[in-house]
Amino acid sequence: MSKKALPILQQMTGNDEDSENTGAEQYREQLAQMCKALAHPVRVQILQYLGTLNEACVCGDIVNILPLAQSTVSQHLKVLKDAGLILGEIDGPRTCYYLNREMVAQFQSLVAQL
Repeated sequence: MSKKALPILQQMTGNDEDSENTGAEQYREQLAQMCKALAHPVRVQILQYLGTLNEACVCGDIVNILPLAQSTVSQHLKVLKDAGLILGEIDGPRTCYYLNREMVAQFQSLVAQL
C-alpha cells in the first residue's frame, strides 16, 4: 500500500469490468489506509482537537494537550499526514498542522458506502 494519500475517488462510471475492479480496489485501499491511521485513540484525539481549531497549530500545541513525548506525537502526526487526514505547512523551523476537512468528509463518505 502506498504511503501517500490516495486521490479522492471519483464515482465509478461505465460497464468496463477492469475499470470497476480498479475502482473497487482503490476504494478498499483508501478506506483501509484511513482506518489504519485512525486505529489509535491518540490519533483520533488529535483529529478531534484539530477539528476544534480555526487555524493551524504546531506539534508543541498538541503535545500540551496530550500526556505524551513530543517524538511520539510527531510520529502520530506523520501517520495522520500520510493518510491525508491532516495537512502540514512549513513555517520557518516548524510545521503547522491542520485538519484536512475534505479528506475527513471523504472518509465519512467511504464508510457510508460499506
